[in-house]
Amino acid sequence: MNPCLKRCVLRSTLLAPYLNSVLQGMLIPLCMLLFFIAVPVEAEPQAPEFALPELNGERVYALQDYRGKVIYLDFWASWCGPCRQSLPALNVLHKEMAGRDFEVVAINLDENPRDALQFLQQYPVDYTILVDRSGETPRAYELTGLPTSVLIDQRGVLVASFEGFDPAHLVKLRRAIDILLAQ
Repeated sequence: MNPCLKRCVLRSTLLAPYLNSVLQGMLIPLCMLLFFIAVPVEAEPQAPEFALPELNGERVYALQDYRGKVIYLDFWASWCGPCRQSLPALNVLHKEMAGRDFEVVAINLDENPRDALQFLQQYPVDYTILVDRSGETPRAYELTGLPTSVLIDQRGVLVASFEGFDPAHLVKLRRAIDILLAQ
């Protein structure tokens, strides 16, 4: 039993001899009702929605477009040193998971689109690259550094967040994706 509820039930039991019979029958249910009202039920953290254009500007993608798929959402910029490792590694992951309900989606945060395009010439990828010049999406995801990535399940629930890049984490990431895809 929850400690708060236990205290409430204990107090009502101790006070019972001093209360009339009508109040005695109502005190425990009242304590239970107050407990359930006062303790918030934790909801699953939904990934913040976005609608952003591709880096080449041809199409706008929204997070909702990917419902039903597991998404690895990666935030990056051309000036980010670890991104030189993460983008090619994520491209390998994207190719390995081809044909499954999994997508890698990257959001570039460079101020100048030419910087991102030059970076992608050196480190090409096959997955979708979106761009956010407003900074709204990284704020919504509460980014504190780059690269930062989040794993989102098929229902749009944030499953995990990763700051920085460590190639050793890819094994765990693959396992997590396999588990989500099996659900």
